[in-house]
Amino acid sequence: MENLIEGLISEMNRVRDVIKEYEHPALKGAGMLAATLMKIDIQNAEIAISQGDTIRMMVCYSKLKEIEC
Repeated sequence: MENLIEGLISEMNRVRDVIKEYEHPALKGAGMLAATLMKIDIQNAEIAISQGDTIRMMVCYSKLKEIEC
């Protein structure tokens, strides 16, 4: 369980860095939309962790892992 949580937190932090790139003013609307969707993914991961929902954590981990710069 700790390994999943650690991996999920690591992915959440990585995606937070990606969000900063997407929020760059040059990307305008499309970047902001993508950043908002990524923030929702992070929020879902936080909820999964707080509820101890292992299945949801695995889904969130997979979803965050797919996000690229």
